[in-house]
Formats: sequence, C-alpha cells, structure tokens
Amino acid sequence: MDIEKFLEETAPLIDKAIEKYIPRKFTKNSVLFKVNPPMYSYTLEPFNKAIAEPIWDMLDRGGKRWRPALFLLICEALGQKSDYCLDFSIIPEVIHNGTLVIDDIEDSSEMRRGKPCTYKIFQMDIAVNAGNAMYYLPILPLMEQRTKISAEMQRDVYEVYVQEMINLSMGQAMDIAWHRGIANADALSEEDYLQMCAYKTGTLARMAAKMAAVLAGANRPLVEKLGCFAESIGVAFQMQDDILDLTGEEFAKSKGCVGGDITEGKRSLMVIYTIKKANSADKKRLIQILNMHTSDQKLRDEAIVLMQKYGAMEHVKQTAERMVMQSWSEAEKLLPTSAAKEKLKAFAEFLIKRNK
Repeated sequence: MDIEKFLEETAPLIDKAIEKYIPRKFTKNSVLFKVNPPMYSYTLEPFNKAIAEPIWDMLDRGGKRWRPALFLLICEALGQKSDYCLDFSIIPEVIHNGTLVIDDIEDSSEMRRGKPCTYKIFQMDIAVNAGNAMYYLPILPLMEQRTKISAEMQRDVYEVYVQEMINLSMGQAMDIAWHRGIANADALSEEDYLQMCAYKTGTLARMAAKMAAVLAGANRPLVEKLGCFAESIGVAFQMQDDILDLTGEEFAKSKGCVGGDITEGKRSLMVIYTIKKANSADKKRLIQILNMHTSDQKLRDEAIVLMQKYGAMEHVKQTAERMVMQSWSEAEKLLPTSAAKEKLKAFAEFLIKRNK
C-alpha cells in the first residue's frame, strides 16, 4: 500500500470534516450555535477574527493528518465504514494542532511549518485562547450526533478524551521542566523519556485509536491493545521527529534551522543515550551546549557530531522500530484478517521510517 498517497487522499476529507464543525467563517447556522446557542447575541466578528482565522492559519499549514488517518484505518479494520467515523476522526487532529499553537508559545519558537508561529502573527492573547479552543471545539461532532451513538459509547469516548487530555498536560510538564532545568534532566533514563513521549506524543495517537475502537464497537481488551499499538506509533513518530530535527534537510527547512531541539535544550532520547555512553569530556560539553539554549549553528552542529559519535541516531531508530513491532504483534492477534489490517501495519512502518 502506498501510505503517502493514502495520506494525501485522506487529508482533504479530514479538512472538509473539520470545516463542517469549525468553519473558516462562523455564521448563525454553524454547528456550534445549534448545539450551544448563545442566550443574548450572535456577534460573529470576534469568533471569526480571534478563533476561526488563527485556527485555520495553523491548519492550512499542512501536516500529515496521520492521526485521523489512523482513526479511519482502525474503524475499517474493525468493519466500520469510514463515512461513519470521519466526523469523529477530527478530534485528535484539531487537538494536536492546538498543542502546536500552545507549544510554540511555551518554547518561544519563531517558526512553525515554514511560517511565523501563530502568536507571532495574531499576538499572544489570541493565540493562547485559540489554542485552548482547539482542545474543545472538535468535541462538537459528539454533541451534534449524540442521538446516533449509544449512551455507553458516549461515556467511553468522553472518558478516553479526559484521560488523554490529562496525559497531554503531564507530558508537557515533564518536557518543560527538563529543558528549562527546573528538574534534573542530566540524570534521565530512557524510561523517563519514553514516559514523557507516551504522555505527550503517544497520547493523541492513543486517543485516536481508542475512540475509533469504541465507536466501531470493539470490546475493552481490544480497545486497550489498539491504544497501546497507537501509543507506540506516536512515541516512535516523536523519536523520528527528533532524528529529523538533527539530520533532515526538508524537516529543518520547515523549522527554520537544523537542530532547533538543541536550542530548546531538549533532552531527547539521543541526548540521554549520548550522556550515558560518552566519556566525561564529551558528556560535559554536550550538556554545556544544551544549557546555553544557543542559536549558533556551529555550536548546534558540534552537539550533533557528539551524538553521532556515539551512534545515538541509530540506537533511537532501532528502539522505535522494536517498540512498534512488539505492540503490533499483540494487537494483530485480536484483529480479523483483512486488507485494512495489512494497511494498519504498513501505516505504522511508514511513520517510523519517513524522512520528512
């Protein structure tokens, strides 16, 4: 299966579904006002200028839309038609883009997907509010279609939503504390990093898979197994992002530099592995560069060379692949044999081996 083609074909469908609930321009007929009607007025300009515009500025920058694609593949693998699942698949995608808006503020980033960050364009107050709105607006499909879903399914989907939103905040707390130096980042283990990733990046993939499985009528053990499989994809995706930040030319262009994570002082798995393996001089120098939060490309390149010296990139690639294959071996036992099942496996392999 050509996964890139599948993602390219799916992305416009996802965007159309998002527009249904979060329009580029709110009108009095928008779903939001049907399910949550205002008591006093329909003044639309504030919503358009301070919510719709910044949200669509971020969404129009692209992205692979792989989380809703995963959602649809799981529905298909469980025998559910994609048109039933499409509206619900926007939930993790809009939330993900909301986290990017907020992350860029927290990290004082300059660029996102080739453009100035949202807060640089719309100012801090609008960006914070729009990013937060993206955590809640994608729940509108559940509100609008509540009569079409059983009470038990609704309960389980909302439970998944709350659990994973909590996890997002926990993961971001760990990441910020480490790269800001308010927690001891230089004694981190690989397990510490993996837990942070499971919270921060794995959680929306897990949300996508578990919601899809619930809405497709899967039993609880299968919901949990598919959640674990998706989490491993999310963690592996983050690992690949970390590698591409240091080595990928196309990836670097979208972020404006090679090694932006070094400027942030990020304790990636490559950093943790290098600190564990390096001699005392190399270890000291890598930590020193990370703590500078430097934008000097020569210093960033020096840190990259130190990580390459100890084979950190290769170690992370192997770890990511092993994690995904192990979790897939557990999930596939519970899935019926189908073309969709094979697509799921190919999808996971694509995400951990991509080069952009």
